[in-house]
Amino acid sequence: MSETPATAVPPMAMLAELTHRCPLACPYCSNPTELTGRKAELTAEQWADVFRQAAELGVLQAHISGGEPASRRDLEEITKAAADAGLYTNLITSGVGLSRKRLDALDAVGLDHVQLSVQGVDAAAADEIGGYRGGFARKMEVAGWVREIGFPLTLNAVMHRRNLDRLEDTIDLAVRLGARRLEVACVQFHGWATLNRGALMPSREQALRARDTVAAARIRLQGVLAIDFVPPDYYAKFPKACMGGWGSVGLNVTPDGQVLPCHAAASINGLTFERVQERSLKQIWEDSAAFNAFRGDGWMQEPCRSCERKTLDWGGCRCQAMAITGDPAATDPACSKSPYNAALRASAEAYAGSGTDLTYRVAPA
Repeated sequence: MSETPATAVPPMAMLAELTHRCPLACPYCSNPTELTGRKAELTAEQWADVFRQAAELGVLQAHISGGEPASRRDLEEITKAAADAGLYTNLITSGVGLSRKRLDALDAVGLDHVQLSVQGVDAAAADEIGGYRGGFARKMEVAGWVREIGFPLTLNAVMHRRNLDRLEDTIDLAVRLGARRLEVACVQFHGWATLNRGALMPSREQALRARDTVAAARIRLQGVLAIDFVPPDYYAKFPKACMGGWGSVGLNVTPDGQVLPCHAAASINGLTFERVQERSLKQIWEDSAAFNAFRGDGWMQEPCRSCERKTLDWGGCRCQAMAITGDPAATDPACSKSPYNAALRASAEAYAGSGTDLTYRVAPA
């Protein structure tokens, strides 16, 4: 089987992580455990330059995230800069820190879409996971304002052992709130989630039920609600095509300007990720050693190298390969063809339900 050249095509989307500050303390947060403080954050002017560079590179969508982006007092200025650059703007938010007045201001400067996170379907469950009393009530209020203003709404629900059995209720909540899309995102064990595997790892039975629940809901709600499903990959037969392939579809810019192929890429030892303060976004995307490390399939080992699926899943997640095997070029252990797959599944089953205490995300300095 021939190798696909490691060429850099223009990315479609950019995740702009404005800050690691967040009023919530979710124990599954994908932010790194060493959080960036306020003093190191890019300024609004620097973000405006990043958005202009992104548009020139070919990026179409700016996903404005964090942490909680509403923690930035200059969120409106930053959002306007993204819209002025010609990017489709999506605000990924917990809702905490937003008011009707602030949403109106964001609408006025060109915000296109809101993606609202939910930690549960009622206040007791959601506020416990979020570590923030009153968070669920605020989210419901924000969802109402979003509907009144006319923003398209996506609901993002991170699912795990404690709430996966309420997936049907989560789908019903998305319908009631008028969401156009629901992202059923089963927890990925990076960042803070690695500290909480015992409490958050779902069982194999939960994972299989979730798959069937989503499949049935997609048929039932066709034309009403689109559902994206990120399954618990520890129980999958094949890995997901993480980020559509390394350095292929999207990139992340962290609060302090580091440019990454995905949110967890900095966990890979031996790679140096450059910052937008040091080099242009175009140079980093096209020429940096880190972005070219796992492009195409020339880097692949067996069984990926000769696998007929290699241009479908691109070997799976490099960060997961690093975390489990110590080798970022190894086949993702979530793949049934990986020599590490049996050990991965055994560890998942051992973790599932092995703990109840949660290690909550802490606020950066």
